[in-house]
Amino acid sequence: MAKPSKEPCKKEACDIQACLVKNNFLSHKCTRVIELLQKCCEQCNHESTHCASVSDLLKQIRN
Repeated sequence: MAKPSKEPCKKEACDIQACLVKNNFLSHKCTRVIELLQKCCEQCNHESTHCASVSDLLKQIRN
């Protein structure tokens, strides 16, 4: 059985970075991957260093 990652949500954070680079850093074009990070953070009770920026990203895509 695989061990739980020491850094949950790392994959989702990396996916956001890749999406932003691909889309000229326009966060509204990466809504889906940002929401996946939010879901991951909720599942791990925000116990990942990658969860710190999710609220700022969500504010950007909702404005």
